[in-house]
Order: sequence, then C-alpha cells, then structure tokens
Amino acid sequence: MDEAEEEDRRRTSPDVRTISDGGTEGIKPKVKEYMTRDVATVSPDATVEEVARRIAESDGHNGFPVCDGRRVEGFVSARDLLLADDQEPIFKVMSQELIVAHPDLDVNDAARVILRSGIQKLPVVDDAGNLVGIISNTDVIRSQIERVTPEKVGKLMRTLESIHDTEVSQKRRKVRLADLVPTQSKVYADELEGRVYEMERGLAEPLVVIENGRTLLLADGHHRAKAADRLDIGEMDAYVIVTDHRVELGMAETAEKEGLETIDDIKVVDYARHPLVETTKRLQ
Repeated sequence: MDEAEEEDRRRTSPDVRTISDGGTEGIKPKVKEYMTRDVATVSPDATVEEVARRIAESDGHNGFPVCDGRRVEGFVSARDLLLADDQEPIFKVMSQELIVAHPDLDVNDAARVILRSGIQKLPVVDDAGNLVGIISNTDVIRSQIERVTPEKVGKLMRTLESIHDTEVSQKRRKVRLADLVPTQSKVYADELEGRVYEMERGLAEPLVVIENGRTLLLADGHHRAKAADRLDIGEMDAYVIVTDHRVELGMAETAEKEGLETIDDIKVVDYARHPLVETTKRLQ
C-alpha cells in the first residue's frame, strides 16, 4: 500500500482504530503478556485543571485514556492541556483519533505501531471495545530483553523429554512462592532492585516452574521471586512444566546439595554487581 492509499484509508476509517493480529495463532509474545492491567483513566467531564493536577502529582504519567465507564473515548496528554482553559472539559481537548490494540496482538507489531505513530502509550481494548490494559514504549523495550519467552519454555520442555524419557505438558497459572524450591543460590542486588522497581509498577514477568511429582522447582525467575518476596507478594504468574512422572533432575540435586528449600535461602550478593554490568564497565 503506497502513502496515498494509506492516507485515504485513514481518512475513511473510524476515529478509533484497533490493531489486531488477524486471528493468527503462534507462540510469539502477545500484548496481553506485557500490558499494564491496572490503568489510570479520566472522565470526559473532568476539567483541564483536575487532569493537569493528576499528571503533576502522578509517578511518571504524562497522559491518560479518557473513558466513559470502561469504553475508551479518547486520550489526553499534557501537551493537550497547555493552552486550554482550566475549566474546559476534557472531552473538548482530548485527542479523539485514537489507535488502540487488541490483547492478542503480537507485541512486535505493537512496537511498530508505537514507533511509527510517535505515541508513548497504546490503550488495549477487548472485542467489546472495553479498556483492559495499556502498553507503553517501556513495556515494548522490556519485552525485547525479557528472557522468559514461550520459545524458551518450549526448548526446556523438549530438553526434559529427550534427556529424561518423560512426557511433559505446560500450563500457565499462579503459584505460591512458599511452595517453590529454588535452584539458584544467589541473586545480584542491582538486578534485584530493578525487579522490585518493575513489580511495584505491575510489570512482573512469569516465572518458569517445573512440577516434578509433588515438588515445584523454580527453574527461571529467581530475581523476580526474591523481589516479590520482599514486597510481600504471596503468589506469582508462572509457566508450569509438568512431568508425567517423577524424574531425577540435576537442578533438584544441586538445590539439595546447597541446602535450598525456600525463597529465603537465596542469598543477595551486594558486594558485587551483576557480571554483565562488570563486563560492560571493564570494556568502557
């Protein structure tokens, strides 16, 4: 489609455009896995003064979706408020030509939309047009560096099946931190701080857990689990890989040798930074 056709399509489309994946299935990460679900919104009848105060008093907000109930009517940014009268209602100054995403949109496609449109946040709506979350450019960056991907989980499942002659299945569910047996004896203080920062903002990534008999082994996500424990979060979302019978796993033997039984047994190393950070500094 050339630029002229794209411009014509945009002019004839509704103000609110939903970007979806066309119903394609796959293992690529979706918007729903990275979006923030607890979204701060404002009413169309709120005044410019009220919204400006909320932006000024918020922790990092530069704008809000404008919602009538759960339905998205527009988006208002700090820039929209600059020249408006304090008592002007938001529905008169908000942007009504709004791009929204579907929860099942490929997160890479959401990244392209955010990059090409120049926006910082993309409201996420369900099939009924109701707001269910928001994905930001920060979330997109996080998705690109996140290690817990469906591909990684799939690779671990195939490895378990080939090495241990077992069949495994996978399900996504909540797990209690108190039930987890760690398989890593230490975490780094600097990365732990970053994980705490993310979790305080609702950006927690899923853990990877192996359910081997009655034992739940934490295979990946020790920094996240430790951060959750510090914040008194009792359970977390996880990819749970279930073996069809109990097998002897090397990580379980390691945990037993190092006396790892609970999250409390993971030590926080604060006398050294993460090896990647150290390497980076040496190369500077």
